[in-house]
Amino acid sequence: MTDTPETGATEAQQPLQISQRVLAQYVRDMSFENIMAQKGVSGEVQPEIQVGVNLDAKKRGTDDEQYEVITKLNITSKTKDKGDPLFILELEYAGVFKIEGVPAPQLHAYLLIECPRITFPFVRRIVSDVTRDGGFPPLNLETIDFVALYRNEIARRAQAQAEANGKADA
Repeated sequence: MTDTPETGATEAQQPLQISQRVLAQYVRDMSFENIMAQKGVSGEVQPEIQVGVNLDAKKRGTDDEQYEVITKLNITSKTKDKGDPLFILELEYAGVFKIEGVPAPQLHAYLLIECPRITFPFVRRIVSDVTRDGGFPPLNLETIDFVALYRNEIARRAQAQAEANGKADA
């Protein structure tokens, strides 16, 4: 078989093979405050739950292919009628990933979308167990749309940058 220009072009157009391995997962930080048990709440309690999600990713050490991706949750539960706090759960869950074959311009999005998708079931389990062990019904988090979360953060940063440029021009 001889190499022809067509063969070389076909091989060059093949997408890169992406390889991803989870090297480690761990709880970086966690706090659970059962305010209801400390202060007491009277009457029937209808909880209102708010979940805040934040993501962070950084290169790990000197290995160009290892990244630490942290999912940060801030969950508050209050009574619907009076707004009395029931509990506060703060969780930082990290995953260490070895990622190969992702083009540099797409790496940021990959780290903040694909990596949290992999660790999310573990985060969900921890939240469920901690709330149950804290004396509440287990909180089963809804699936988080990491693509929408990423797009919202990019839009927020672009707006903040535009506002900063507007103030600099004034």
